[in-house]
Amino acid sequence: MKIGIIGLGLMGGSMGLALKKIGRIHNKEINRILGYDKNALHSQQALNLGLVDECVSLKEMWQCDVVFLSVPVDGIIDILAQITPQDVRKNMTLIDVGGAKTHILDSIPVWLRQYFVGAHPMCGTEFFGPKAAFEHLYENNIVILTDLEQSGEYQAELAKDIFIGIGMKILKMSAQEHDKHVALISHMPHIMSYALANATLAQENPQTILALVGGGFKSMSRISKSSPLMWRDIFKHNKDNVLEAMAYFQAKFDEARQLLENEDWDGLEAFMAHANTLQKFL
Repeated sequence: MKIGIIGLGLMGGSMGLALKKIGRIHNKEINRILGYDKNALHSQQALNLGLVDECVSLKEMWQCDVVFLSVPVDGIIDILAQITPQDVRKNMTLIDVGGAKTHILDSIPVWLRQYFVGAHPMCGTEFFGPKAAFEHLYENNIVILTDLEQSGEYQAELAKDIFIGIGMKILKMSAQEHDKHVALISHMPHIMSYALANATLAQENPQTILALVGGGFKSMSRISKSSPLMWRDIFKHNKDNVLEAMAYFQAKFDEARQLLENEDWDGLEAFMAHANTLQKFL
């Protein structure tokens, strides 16, 4: 089995390493992992780091049995628009790992849909690029497979085998459900982290403030180091759900502000105690 990976950053590079580790998928040996990245430096780094066996042109990607689309959402949509029926091999499987699903799946030509599996591995770090990739990124994390009933039976089963093979747990839902839920638990926290970082940098002497930084600030600001390009596309393609999630947060933020302004310390304590209960579900 020949596997192609388009986009050789954290997600794509880590996929290459994870697949090399397991060596077989669907009772077939993985004999070659090909990579493509429009950034020539990333291609060279991916080769030097052993993330893929060979870097090829985008056109040569369609020689593969499985192709992962591990680029920002706009890039995924652009690539899907370029694929022709002549590019697609029998039983070919295309898998994207984009963080916003509805617009991706809506952009797929009808003739191509059976070959496609929309996936979102719920894992990552604040780092990006080939040097951020590591073998165990996917292990013991959840992957959401969206609108799987629209994928071909072979493609759906192969995608499941791949993700289970690299140590992931599968959750299935519609693209609309996915985008609504991840807006609250993933997309909004990134907006909050970027906002916190910018609020700090806007202070008169940010270096002095940052000299005092402790664990709480580091935890909340960590993901503000995430790729602006990737997250720009996610926010762009899940705008309505992110805005709705931000409105939920703003309402709770305003509630805390009002408790402070009114010096309602018992109410503030109850507000925080209720927040504590979230940890029972994590």
